[in-house]
Amino acid sequence: MSAKNSIKQYVENGYYHIYNRGVEKRKIFEDEQDYAVFLSYLKTYLTLKDLILLQRQLAESTTALEHAKVLREINLNNFFNEISLLAYCLMPNHFHMLIKQSTFNTIDNFINSLNTRYVMYFNRKNNRIGPLFQGVYKAVLVETDEQLLHLSAYIHRNPAKLLHKSKRKNLQLLLQQPSSLSDYIGITNTSWVNTKIIQSFFTKTKSKITYEHLIFDNSQQSSSIANITID
Repeated sequence: MSAKNSIKQYVENGYYHIYNRGVEKRKIFEDEQDYAVFLSYLKTYLTLKDLILLQRQLAESTTALEHAKVLREINLNNFFNEISLLAYCLMPNHFHMLIKQSTFNTIDNFINSLNTRYVMYFNRKNNRIGPLFQGVYKAVLVETDEQLLHLSAYIHRNPAKLLHKSKRKNLQLLLQQPSSLSDYIGITNTSWVNTKIIQSFFTKTKSKITYEHLIFDNSQQSSSIANITID
């Protein structure tokens, strides 16, 4: 029997909850460097590649090592304009992403590229071999605006699982875990995170409802997202 959400339904311009955890629930991020490397890979894949600059660097390279490094960057997959990352959260033993793909099956290429590259880094750093993730990544199609909105809050609320119950509504503690939450509350403006789609739900006519309110108002959670979450 297939694991929950391991069978994907790919559609053009579809929104998806993407997640995976470490094999045997082990940590996939062991320190700040691991988080930073994973995020740097996301940035590289989701930012427009400057081929003119890279070609100039290639022509000006003076060593074989430098030449090989630039050539790798030129040949590296890029998903700018194909993948839109709406939200993410990195937890010690798993990650969550809310993604829109513009073309059929782009997500598969994107996640496989990201996971493969990160596992190679992690294994090399820790002198280990073998799989890091628990099987294939999970991808579930988001079918309604309600699911899209509440799923983004679910993703950003994940760090609360690491907190004592009395501290779970502390915004600053949630922000200690790497996520796109800071982009949604105006602290940062990450170029490769698309907040506009979710933020479009919050209009002047609903000025009393803020994104922070959505994060902490458990009564607003919909049973409709039960089948598209990791729990």
